[in-house]
Amino acid sequence: MFSLSFKIMIGFCIILSSFVSGWSTTSEGTLPSKTAVVLHAINNQLVVPNEQLTPPAFLTGNSSSGNVTFEQKSLEIPVSDGSLIPARMHRPIGVEDAPIILYYHGGAFMEGYGSIHTHDNIVRALAYRSNAIVISVGYRLAPEHIFPKAVDDSYDALLWAHEQAEELGGSKEKIIVAGDSAGGNIATVTAMQARNKGGPELQAQLLFYPLTTFHDRSLETRNKYDSGHYLLSRKVMEKARDTYTPGEEMRKNPYVSPLDEGVAEDLPPAFIATAEYDPLRDEGELYAHKLNDEDVPVEAIRYEGVMHGFLSFYEVMATGSHAIDDSLDFLDRTLNDEPLQTAGFRIVERGQPSGVERIREETEAHLAAVYLLGLHAERRFNDWVETTLLADSAKDN
Repeated sequence: MFSLSFKIMIGFCIILSSFVSGWSTTSEGTLPSKTAVVLHAINNQLVVPNEQLTPPAFLTGNSSSGNVTFEQKSLEIPVSDGSLIPARMHRPIGVEDAPIILYYHGGAFMEGYGSIHTHDNIVRALAYRSNAIVISVGYRLAPEHIFPKAVDDSYDALLWAHEQAEELGGSKEKIIVAGDSAGGNIATVTAMQARNKGGPELQAQLLFYPLTTFHDRSLETRNKYDSGHYLLSRKVMEKARDTYTPGEEMRKNPYVSPLDEGVAEDLPPAFIATAEYDPLRDEGELYAHKLNDEDVPVEAIRYEGVMHGFLSFYEVMATGSHAIDDSLDFLDRTLNDEPLQTAGFRIVERGQPSGVERIREETEAHLAAVYLLGLHAERRFNDWVETTLLADSAKDN
């Protein structure tokens, strides 16, 4: 006969699994447990991204990768209108002739949605896993600074990095642009500007779930995953469009809508990552096809089971870590002149974690669910206490 404590434990596990199952069930399909738990935590404001999802100790402060020690340094980059924009650099100490990655953060082109601070974990990971110098560029944001200020700042930052490359310990011949979401847009647009203006020759562009058009196109994933449950809502997309490009004519500029208005020919090789549950998935993959059609080497991977912004959660979501590694593997092959296979181009679908990794993800998801349920209970208790105290105070008065 089972003991009472064992029966209680079994009952708790069943209840816990029912919660996770409920969070996983959506009108668009069943989410993996880890994705569902992360989304539940964020959508219910139980955790704040980049604040409570803290990185491991080996990715904080001055760290090392193998025998390489890194430093973090705040910079101010001069731009063409005489202003200075902030930047943050991670680089191996004592490095010479290293690749330089210019990283443009996501965040809908608007103040309050993203910065060099919110995306610092991605920048650290790129630097420490590649032994490259990675500079996160704090381009100016709407509503105070509308298009083309962000793209002008970003191109000026590229020119500055090229100019300062040797002093930084980097190579002028190994410069890469990278970015996620809005930053993915800016990264590929910066590559277009470099080509059009005879600027630095770039070796690659790493684009993570990029926004590629401001036109109101009827795309399946824009409509299917635009509720906001998957971190990016139609409301935010429309706000970004109206704030960053308040004039409709702006949206016809190739430096705003590279998918529909831009010419891809002679752009550097591209790595494009898209997410299964992302309103930007279709336009990112259409851009991959556009690059391929115009003879730009491109590798495109759709990561299954994850949502927009998943790279920011790479410390707790294995798929985010895989995407970083895949992009750097692409970069390594590109820098070493290994030819990319473009014949019969297709979007590669990278499946969800399996085997031991899948077991670990499921275990971590359920442990995280325990923590979240505790936060739920704490919040309700605090609300009850506050309500009770207010009621008692009202009686006393």
